[in-house]
Amino acid sequence: VLRDSKLIEYKGDKQPCGFHHEINSFTQNEIQLSDGDCIYTFTDGFPDQFGGPKGKKYKYKQLEELVISNKDRSFAEQKIKLETSFEDWKGDLEQIDDVCIIGVGV
Repeated sequence: VLRDSKLIEYKGDKQPCGFHHEINSFTQNEIQLSDGDCIYTFTDGFPDQFGGPKGKKYKYKQLEELVISNKDRSFAEQKIKLETSFEDWKGDLEQIDDVCIIGVGV
């Protein structure tokens, strides 16, 4: 949740959504939201992508900074900034995983 230029992180359970040998219930969280909050959920594909000048991973901290720096833009503009940043980082390297980022405003 992005609130007042600060990210509040709610970690997900470390288990797959599909078939798994050991089926456990997912943790349910009740989150109080405020007007102006934005909720972002994403796969690990963006931060795990290799690229940049040294061929390293993008990492979560850099993604968080990108989301915060674009918080005042429309979601359409944020999408363009995210796509551009990802492609610039990846460069000529192969994309290694699926990438999904969902943003919702309150």
